Amino acid sequence: MRYIRYAFLAVLAIALVSVALANRGMVTLQLLPAALADLAGMNRVIELPLFVVILGGVVAGLMIGFVWEWLREHKHRAAAARREAEIKRLERELRRTKAQRDKDKDEVIALLDQAS
Repeated sequence: MRYIRYAFLAVLAIALVSVALANRGMVTLQLLPAALADLAGMNRVIELPLFVVILGGVVAGLMIGFVWEWLREHKHRAAAARREAEIKRLERELRRTKAQRDKDKDEVIALLDQAS
């Protein structure tokens, strides 16, 4: 299984390097269209290789997806935390009830009851 993972990572690395080598041309990135940028006074222009833009878009998409899923699963994590707190509360209550039940018993019998 370890070799399959290494083989997959090697193929992925070769693919990423080949995409980077094939797309080395410089591209101009602007935050806003030219007319709107002039109006807003935000005439920022960045020149980057195309492969940086492609890989940056992939990474940004992955990060957005991870955050989206984390937010979507919040209700499940909150419900699990509530169930865990309820279990702890019930276990404390059970121990307290057993202690009250066993307070008048002989110590050996109480220990045997706790073991079962």
